Amino acid sequence: MKKVLLFTALAAALTSGLTQAADKLVVAATPVPHAEILELIKPALAKEGVDLQVKVFTDYVQPNVQVDQKRLDANYFQTLPYLKNFNEGKGTNLVTVIGVHVEPFGGYSKKYKNLADLPNGATIALPNEGSNSGRALLLLQKAGLIELKDPKNALATPKDIAKNPHGFKFKELESAMLPRVLDQVDLDLINTNYALEAGLNPAKDALVIEGSDSPYVNFLVARPDNKDNPAIQKLAKALTSPEVKAFIEKKYSGAVLPAF
Repeated sequence: MKKVLLFTALAAALTSGLTQAADKLVVAATPVPHAEILELIKPALAKEGVDLQVKVFTDYVQPNVQVDQKRLDANYFQTLPYLKNFNEGKGTNLVTVIGVHVEPFGGYSKKYKNLADLPNGATIALPNEGSNSGRALLLLQKAGLIELKDPKNALATPKDIAKNPHGFKFKELESAMLPRVLDQVDLDLINTNYALEAGLNPAKDALVIEGSDSPYVNFLVARPDNKDNPAIQKLAKALTSPEVKAFIEKKYSGAVLPAF
């Protein structure tokens, strides 16, 4: 009996030790689709010895700041142009780990059904962050509504518009604020994660939208000192698994596209 009790105690201690030895990863993400995808892979990572904790943010600045300050391990919300612009502007050195998905960027309107219906002098809302602003303006240029001084400038702002034949007025706002002004403007250029949160279906509701060839892949991002950490690499593998691909294709119906 004593031997049985001793064996049981040793087994419990061993199990407890294994549980405590699990690698904890705290990853920042915006709510949709990033946090939803991370929540999906939690069980698979737990089996790999990784305790994934998701910290949800509604802005694009703090997730990078806190990873740089080592308050978080990684983040998953941004494109490479945004990351490069952030690193240059803030003096950080964050790096991409792996690309996961594309969110085709779109323009929405409550007042008009087609771009051709936009009147002269229409007000267009767009993000005020460098790469997102450029992305919005490049989309308008592709649609033939404006021309930029540099037609390939990924960091363009309204000041970089060379031709605005319809006299459009531009309202620059923080990305998270854009869905809130949809009723107040004629055309609203909204990042897909915020469009989804607002109940919009980019594949159906957007008057203009990027194609599947969009170069704006959303990446898992970390620091140079931890990007090769085994736990980070396990996370990267899980994010690009067949399970995640199937989940993206089924849940978002074209509003989010796998990049792997």
